[in-house]
Amino acid sequence: MTPRRLSVAVVQGGPTNEAEVSRASAANVAKGLADAGHAVVRLELDAFLAETLRTGAFDVVFPITHGAVGEDGALQGLLEVLGLPYVGSNVLASALAMDKRLARRVFALEGLPVAKGIAFAPGEATAAACAARARREIGARLVVKPSTSGSAIGVVRLDESASDADVARAIEATWENDVAIVEHFARGREVTCGVIEDDGGARALPPTEIVSPKDAFYNYEAKYAPGRSHHTCPAELSGDASARVQAIAAAAHRALGCRDLSRADFVVGDDASPGDAGDASRVILLEVNTLPGFTATSLFPEAAGIAGIPLANLCDGLVRRAHARGPTRRLAPKPLPR
Repeated sequence: MTPRRLSVAVVQGGPTNEAEVSRASAANVAKGLADAGHAVVRLELDAFLAETLRTGAFDVVFPITHGAVGEDGALQGLLEVLGLPYVGSNVLASALAMDKRLARRVFALEGLPVAKGIAFAPGEATAAACAARARREIGARLVVKPSTSGSAIGVVRLDESASDADVARAIEATWENDVAIVEHFARGREVTCGVIEDDGGARALPPTEIVSPKDAFYNYEAKYAPGRSHHTCPAELSGDASARVQAIAAAAHRALGCRDLSRADFVVGDDASPGDAGDASRVILLEVNTLPGFTATSLFPEAAGIAGIPLANLCDGLVRRAHARGPTRRLAPKPLPR
């Protein structure tokens, strides 16, 4: 029997600095779904979205939104209220993954390897005091990043040559919009690993190593400008290191309660520690993305393709899984006792 053709709403954009990335991802997802035979409509995440979804008779929603409102559980909450099945993590998992401060705590509780770090909320102390504490408790090399931003926007890396004043300025800049996460700046190989769910549960895709020769690290420009970064998939890691990256990616996916797909980012190796850069004991988990990009330069669909899942099959599988799952089941109202 030919599988049923689904009517899919692909939700894109939104009030975020990652809106253009989202729209580029949505274009690729829409193409993949169309190639798989589905009817696809791309919808903007705006004030009219709820009414359009309510009246549109869609079988399933594929959110491919990045950043605030679309990736932090807000859009997922709207879809729950509307009773629509959707691709990706639920409200809680989306919110946890988006807030790096909370995600770090979950990972630590699960025994997953995170860099030593501290979260500083605006107003809890002066930036100078926070900088001094970070240097004292974490060390000379630091990364300052927003708690709830993505695509490496707002990330500042500070090596041993940076002053306490430099650290304070980075914290103050982050405070303009967010809580500041200050972590140990672990030098090493930048590696990412996607996770996809099927009937057998969550399984990791081949890890990918990222090299950005024109940039200090895999920043916004390196991520999305064609040819700005080079990806090696499968990553040329030792067997033990590759297996550990995959195991941690799947464990992080489960720890947050993610669903359908995710992508975990890592640093493998640290020149402050002895041993080979591929040493499996020195894998550091940075964060988990519940709605990884699907642009022409994105890592998740690239790794899926190398694993034998072309874009059309990948998108088809995700919407069919969400459609089969259906809307979240709700308990019937219980009458008050008389």
